[in-house]
Order: sequence, then C-alpha cells, then structure tokens
Amino acid sequence: MVKDLTEGKPFPVLLRFTLPMFVGVVFQQLYNIADSVIAGKFAGEDALAAVGASYPVTMIFMAIAIGSQIGCSVVVSRFFGAKRYKTMKTAVFTTLIAGSILAAALTVAGLLTSHLFMALLRTPDNIFQDGDLYLKIYIGGFLFLYLYNVATGIFNSLGDSRTPLYFLICSSVGNVILDWLFVAVFKWGVAGVAWATFLAQGVACVLSLIVLAKRLSEVKTVGSFPFFDRGMLANIAVIAVPSILQQSFISIGNMFVQGLVNSFGSSVIAGYSAAVKLNTFTITCFTTLGNGISSFTAQNIGAGKTERVNAGWRAGMVFGLVTAALFFGCYFGFSGPVLRMFMNEGSSALAMETGRNFLRIVTPFYFIACVKLVSDGVLRGSGAMGYFMITTFTDLVLRVVLAFLFSMSFRETGIWMSWPVGWIIGTSLSFIFYKSGVWKKKRGI
Repeated sequence: MVKDLTEGKPFPVLLRFTLPMFVGVVFQQLYNIADSVIAGKFAGEDALAAVGASYPVTMIFMAIAIGSQIGCSVVVSRFFGAKRYKTMKTAVFTTLIAGSILAAALTVAGLLTSHLFMALLRTPDNIFQDGDLYLKIYIGGFLFLYLYNVATGIFNSLGDSRTPLYFLICSSVGNVILDWLFVAVFKWGVAGVAWATFLAQGVACVLSLIVLAKRLSEVKTVGSFPFFDRGMLANIAVIAVPSILQQSFISIGNMFVQGLVNSFGSSVIAGYSAAVKLNTFTITCFTTLGNGISSFTAQNIGAGKTERVNAGWRAGMVFGLVTAALFFGCYFGFSGPVLRMFMNEGSSALAMETGRNFLRIVTPFYFIACVKLVSDGVLRGSGAMGYFMITTFTDLVLRVVLAFLFSMSFRETGIWMSWPVGWIIGTSLSFIFYKSGVWKKKRGI
C-alpha cells in the first residue's frame, strides 16, 4: 500500500509512517546484536572480539547500501509527491540496475582486500583469522544487503513503511534461529554467525524485490517509460553520492577508532564491541527517524507544501527525544545487565568494565544526537547536501582526532570521551542550518 505524506496533520501522518520503520530497526538490530550475543555466549570472548574487530569494515559496505537507499528514496519521494509516476518508475529501475553493477564490483573488491583491512585495523593475532573469515562471508552477501536496502528505501518513498517491517521481522527471527543453530548446536563458531546473516538477508532480499515489482505495477501509468536513464542516474547521484560519502567517511572514521581500540587488546575489543552494538542500535533508530523526515520533506517539497516541513521537524523532535530518554534509561541505569547478554562466565572483568564506561560516558548525550539527525533529515530531504555533509564531517573529524588525543592521557576511556564533543558541535551546525532555512533556498522557494 502506497501512502501520500502530503495530506493530513503532520504529526499523526509522520508517526504512522515512521513507527513501522522504528519497529523494523528493532528487528534489524536484533539480528546484528544476536551475532555478538551468540558469539560471546557460545563461542567465547575471542569470537565476540573477532566479530567486533571486523565491524567497522562491514559498516563501510552498509554505508554504501544506506547511501544509495537515501538517494533513491529522496528522488522517488519527490516524483511520487508530484504525481509524476512514470518518471518515478524510471528512477526506481535506474537505481536497481546501476546499483546491482556497483554492488557486484564492490563484492569482488571486498573479497580481495578483506585480509588487508584486518591488518590495517591492527587486529590481534588471536582473533585475526576468525575476523577475516567473518568479513569474507559478510562481503559475499553484499549484493543481497544492497538490493534489500534500496528496496526498503523505495517502499518508504511510496509511503509504505509496513512492508519492509514484515520482511525485517521474518529475516531477524530467521537470523537468530540460524545463529543459534550454527553456533550453539553445530559449533561453527564465527563462520556460523556470518552464514546465518548471509542466508537471512538473501531470503529477505529476494522476497522484497518480488513484492516491490508487484507494488509498482499497482501504480498505474499510461504508455511506456525508460528502465534506465543517465540523466536520472545523475539526479539520484546528486543525493546518493554525498550520502554514501557521509556514511562511508563515518565508517572509515570508525575504522581508525577501531584500530585504536584494537591496540588495547582483545578484552577491551570485546567490551567495546558489545557496547558499540548497543550504541549503534540507538543511533540507527535516530537515523531511521531522520530518513522518515527526509521522505516526508521530499514529498511535501515535491507537492509545493513546504509549510508542512517545519511541522514534520517538530513532530520528529518529540518522537526522537522520547526515544533518547528510553535508551538513556536502559543503558545508563542498567549497563551491567545489558552488557552481560554478550558475556559468558569466562569473560574478563576488563571487558565488562570497558563496555560500562563507554555507555555511561556516551548515553547522556543521546538527547543531543537526536536533534542533529532529525535536522539532517530535513536538509537531506530538501537536497541541501552541502550543508548536510558539513555537519557530518565536522562531527566525524572531531571524534577521530579527539579519540587519538584523549587516549594519550586517558587510554581507552579517552576514546569514548570524543563522542559527546563531536555530537555537540555537529548538532549545533545542523540546528543552525535548519533554522536558517537553507533547505528552502536549496529548492529555490
């Protein structure tokens, strides 16, 4: 079912649209967290560290998929909001064709360079082989990951956030079951964790593409339309490339941070791996809200209803701050119990203490991070990508540079201290750009 986001009161419209996306994120992160939980519980601390050590590299591939999803989603939303359905379909198929070629090329490149990435991250010898194996299997399934994310973006562009939710629920439950079967029963270790993710994403990808084809056929158009258009690809790239760069540079920055973390040994890696998975859960929820704001903004700008965008931002802020409060209360107040999900009896006290320190330093600033990501959603949805990238890169560069500087005096604790500083400055810029109305000027309004 497609939904027009340009009609109705902004708050309930955005809430109904975004809530399924939030639930979807919960299930998506469930199987990401399940990888680490089951690895830590049934394969030990080194397995947890191996999965965590390769995590920044996997996030580069995820960044490319998410960036492409955003580029397609914004462009498709605009054409859908403007009722230009034939052009909208051209945008969809152009993305799928070009994206498939890109994903295949990156899969080959990734498989050839995974060993090099693990070496650049200064991965300890005791977890190097398992980390490299996990990374190779993950990259092998990148085409599935990429096309699934693009399909999700298209569904969201059509105002349909429920269909991706159904696929995520099934995929997440299947992944957890396969994780347990491959690791706890078959004793495949880290390889079992990776193959579970590979299979779950593969099934979700195929099914989502089948349903997407059916959904597009329900949007009636008269006459033929081109399945691939270079001009359309350029339009999508204007949004997608900065989004990919933004997401990728964040991941590259995280690689530098991970390399720094790796220098403190496998116990610190294990504690950081558990805590950063929880942190990623929260930030992904904020990012999902920002993506919903982007679709809302793009549709309404396409329909010439820019006055609704400010109301959408306010609605997003309410939703985001409530979400921040929930995660803060859980992680700050119950850091021990949530971290113990990842640990077994053989885990070291240092791993637990590392994770606890990270959460206690970072989580109070979730309220600030959500303001940035909601404001970024408006900038991105309007096509004001230059301003969007400025805020993101400022945050990133500060966090990486300060992580190295602070670690000299405070060891690993100094790394965690860099998060709040980057968020505060990046949020200040995002909010200033939103309030200044540059997102209107970008569209010539």
